[in-house]
Amino acid sequence: MTDQQARNERLALTNPLLGKPRLKLGTFCSNVSSGATLADVEGGLDLTWENTAKISRMADEMKFEAVVPIGRWRGLGGRTDPNRDSFESMTFAAGVGATTSFPAAFATVHVPSIHPVMAAKQATTIDHITGGRFGLNIVTGWNEQEMALFGSSLLPHDQRYEVAAEWITLMKMLWTADEPVDFAGKYYTVEGAFLRPKPIQPYPLLMSAGASPAGRAFAAEHCDVAFTNFGERTLPAMRAQVDKFRSLAQEKFGRSLQVWTNTYVIMGDSEADAQAYFDHIVNDCGDFEAVDNLFGLMGLNNNNQSYSPEILAQVRNDFVAGWGGYKIQGTKERVVEELEMLVEAGVDGVLLAWPAFIEGMAQFQREVLPMLVARGLR
Repeated sequence: MTDQQARNERLALTNPLLGKPRLKLGTFCSNVSSGATLADVEGGLDLTWENTAKISRMADEMKFEAVVPIGRWRGLGGRTDPNRDSFESMTFAAGVGATTSFPAAFATVHVPSIHPVMAAKQATTIDHITGGRFGLNIVTGWNEQEMALFGSSLLPHDQRYEVAAEWITLMKMLWTADEPVDFAGKYYTVEGAFLRPKPIQPYPLLMSAGASPAGRAFAAEHCDVAFTNFGERTLPAMRAQVDKFRSLAQEKFGRSLQVWTNTYVIMGDSEADAQAYFDHIVNDCGDFEAVDNLFGLMGLNNNNQSYSPEILAQVRNDFVAGWGGYKIQGTKERVVEELEMLVEAGVDGVLLAWPAFIEGMAQFQREVLPMLVARGLR
């Protein structure tokens, strides 16, 4: 038995992400105003603790495996300034974990925003609050304006993953070492660091998103879950992308790796109703100035050579309606079919968001979840 297999056996005792459903589910972006939608759509998420706790309770009732926030410190400007209001993700995870009994409560942490000794201590505390259900989504830092708030300028892309590797290596040492830790790296140096009590799991489940070679390698070597978005959304292309993650983890690092993605759900009584709702969100409610601000921060713009004008327009619409996630649109039957296709592509789990978050999630609970159970997906 490998070290990872031994750890996974212990993780499975408390963390639902090691459970057996063919399709694992979670929520995404419930800690920010407007959720995953960059539009002032009717029913959009008004950020109050009452609302976000209601979302977490529904996730608990449906036995969703994860509640995953994002990490934000500024809004995106534009007409509606999406994500202007946000709950800090570590304390969010503690609150979610204390008021639920089943899902893994995640925090999304940007490496430059917190020292690993502090992050390790906070993560351990939340792991105890949740009874071993804490998860950590590691982000190397991409938003130059936000990272500047912490006195940090963005390093070159691949170097950020070098920093993150030291960051999480030191944290794992603190989580597992019985003696004080001395660590002398290129980016972090500590002497005599020690952490007690230890986490329950024996250390939290780790997630990371990254499409670049450096990002994929970081997830494959250091994390339990790779979080990815799909460019070409056909079954063969998605299966190849998932297989690429798993092959890298197994062949280079001798590790297993779950692969998750995020989606947004546009559901209607008919295909035409769903299309009309999507068109309303994009054409009547969409904040494209905010999208363009976000694209500027991400290095995307109308002159970007990575996309044709047609694809760029589609990507902009996806960001308006669901932060660039995989669009699931149609009747309840079509929603089930799309989720099943992701399973057939090898995806382990899907994070969900809805433009009208609470209303859409309640409809999903009433109409879609029973069908997923009947199909053997849950």
